[in-house]
Amino acid sequence: MLPKLSKCISFTASRDWLYRHLFASAGLRSVATDLGEGTTMHCWVPKMHKPCKPSLVLVHGFGANAMWQYGEHIRHFMGHFNVYVPDLVFFGESFTSRPERSESFQAECVVKMMEAHGVHKMSLVGISYGGFVGYRVAAHFPEVVEKIVLCCAGVCLEEVDMENGLFRVSNLDEASSILLPQTPDKLRELMKLSFVRPARGVPTWFLQDFIQVMCTDYIEQKRELLEAILKGRHLSDLPKIQQPTLILWGEQDQIFPLELGHRLKRHIGGNAQMAVIKNAGHAVNLEKAKEFGMHLKAFLIDSNTTKSCPTSPFSAGGNIHF
Repeated sequence: MLPKLSKCISFTASRDWLYRHLFASAGLRSVATDLGEGTTMHCWVPKMHKPCKPSLVLVHGFGANAMWQYGEHIRHFMGHFNVYVPDLVFFGESFTSRPERSESFQAECVVKMMEAHGVHKMSLVGISYGGFVGYRVAAHFPEVVEKIVLCCAGVCLEEVDMENGLFRVSNLDEASSILLPQTPDKLRELMKLSFVRPARGVPTWFLQDFIQVMCTDYIEQKRELLEAILKGRHLSDLPKIQQPTLILWGEQDQIFPLELGHRLKRHIGGNAQMAVIKNAGHAVNLEKAKEFGMHLKAFLIDSNTTKSCPTSPFSAGGNIHF
């Protein structure tokens, strides 16, 4: 019965619609901003910007879209921050005709998009690939970032790490086939690498539906993004950031092993603190959502973030669409 029903109803698309409703109900609206030179960036932005509150940017990684990755967490921060949840370029509704694929280009786009919304200071959370981008925002625009959380972000990896066997895959093609799954078997493999206790017995038709909705856009461009973070990467080239930093990791991460978290802590030095969540893998934001949220709140919310302040109208730039 369910497989037949799935031909008429996409469960993934239905859940995506529910997340859109959740974000809208939480006080966010969907906005696409033209950054010029063939680049458009989509973002969930506050319906009413409150100048007395600081701003918080939640940056997603590969996999399901930003709403799925932060849907369990935005409610914890709406009362304390003006929350922004962008789609990075080639994810969701963001795209470019430019040839750049580096995380530095993504960082530049995030900053330009935030400037278009009148935001020049922010704290930032980056999950996995979003942490690569967030790190570059903090490094290249130090005056913009006040605090940063890097979650399971292998920023300190080197190209030689793959040759030395640090990862479960041996080359870029193998990594791309798993991180950009196009078959149910590859999606199952990604789930096994991302969760300590992956869901078992998930029907093939359900996985195929997820792939069709979430994993079929900009495949070649996303592969180029993966190549850009690996090719020619050396730790000695990575700038050190100065902002207060929380490094958050799943103890059993099989995509970016915990060693990369410790390496990042050593690289940043005294400005960084590190928290390791036990019995969690790479998808720690989903697998241990409560502990993940507790660490974020403890680090990001302080006496400067207030829960109540006067409301001020805010006009976000770009084209608003639901």
